Amino acid sequence: MADVANVIFIHWHDLGRHLPCYGARGVVSPTLDRLAADGIVFTDAHATAPLCSPARGSMFTGQYPHRNGLIGLAHHGFAYHPGVRTLPSLLADAGYRTVLFGMQHESTDPTTLGFDTVDVSDSRCDYVTDQAVDWLTTDGVTDQPFFLTAGFFETHRPYPADEYDHADPNSIGVPDFLPDTADVRTDLAGLHGSITKADAAVGRLLDVVERAGLAANTWIVFATDHGLAFPRAKSTLYSEGTGIALIMRPPRGQSGGRRYGGLFSGVDLAPTVLDLLGRPIPDDVDGVSHADAVRGGGPADQVRDAVFTEKTYHDAYDPIRAVRTKDFSYIENYAPRPELVLPLDIADSSSARSLDPQSTIVPRARHELYDLRFDPLERNNLAGDPAYRETAARLAGKLAQWRVETGDELPEDATGTAVAEGFMRAWAARSRDIDPGEEALPSRRPQGSRRELDGGVTVARRAVVPGGDSDT
Repeated sequence: MADVANVIFIHWHDLGRHLPCYGARGVVSPTLDRLAADGIVFTDAHATAPLCSPARGSMFTGQYPHRNGLIGLAHHGFAYHPGVRTLPSLLADAGYRTVLFGMQHESTDPTTLGFDTVDVSDSRCDYVTDQAVDWLTTDGVTDQPFFLTAGFFETHRPYPADEYDHADPNSIGVPDFLPDTADVRTDLAGLHGSITKADAAVGRLLDVVERAGLAANTWIVFATDHGLAFPRAKSTLYSEGTGIALIMRPPRGQSGGRRYGGLFSGVDLAPTVLDLLGRPIPDDVDGVSHADAVRGGGPADQVRDAVFTEKTYHDAYDPIRAVRTKDFSYIENYAPRPELVLPLDIADSSSARSLDPQSTIVPRARHELYDLRFDPLERNNLAGDPAYRETAARLAGKLAQWRVETGDELPEDATGTAVAEGFMRAWAARSRDIDPGEEALPSRRPQGSRRELDGGVTVARRAVVPGGDSDT
């Protein structure tokens, strides 16, 4: 029987698993180090998609992007299907106060996401933490539980040196999937600085949780949305693109301080949280609950035997689907594309200069198969190897079955490409009118008023809903 508990969900951008508790070298993040020591670290968690809106949409709905409708970025016009329920709306129906401060990228109108209180006017960590601290100290301690999400912008590009100190490029470790060059190290130095800045803000938030006496009945959930915004990570279905950090610290007195090695999908977050809180899981949720294993009552490796990932639209139409087990990664590419299709934020990064130029020209294989036991970086494609024929066929069948069962249908290449060209033309037209010095990409702007939102950026207890009636 689960106790009624609060949840504070802290989510960061574009970070993957680039933290010391996952083996990253040279990252200074003492708060998250402590959170990992006290909590449950999920070592094999994966986003459903390697880009922001679809990945976040799955976390908040428990549905795959092609099921909930969010198959591309919200600022390119993609949205939830009518009637899709979100985790905050489900918890609000159960009597929870639901609060959103800072980053969201699931809708151009954040007031429709199911939160009673919304403030997305600024998603930089200090502002978000100030608002969350104020809310927790004035409204947090009551008999009514709450679900509070704090979304930080910092680990998204760009990495502005005037907002935080960059790390010494010579003091950091370069991830194995990237070339060790001066350009990459300089790029990573900015990322490392953003991590340290955001980590300190998390520390302030957790300090208030302690001082307010909330630690005894509050789950702290920390997650990243998808992989690093570096070449061959974000926007790919390799592990560096879909692998995410996920840490859950239970209320004080419950079992923590351990690592959870089972496969975990982004669609599992909502049902797991609902189950931990003793709430029913809707029938239309695609994910599965890991609550028993999280509480320590069941084996982690028996909850899932595979995770499924997808990419449809980013800045281009790039249809890919994949299935991943503990031992293998199998990928199907449904349209002829180069080996790497770089999204705009990576294409103009200094790290892109260190890429092998052939990787953006050489045609991509139709099928990819990697033996993760010997090739964790997914470099040696075994799809055509006779020794792996049965494995490839088994995983292809598993992927095909999942697509049928979840109603996954893709447009033809020409149709999908036309859609992508249309939203990119619209974005380019809007960009001609932006102020000098403004970030061209809406996703690079931390202020809500600058992110091309259709709705308002604040709502207090559903009291002010743009275009709608007041509830109070």
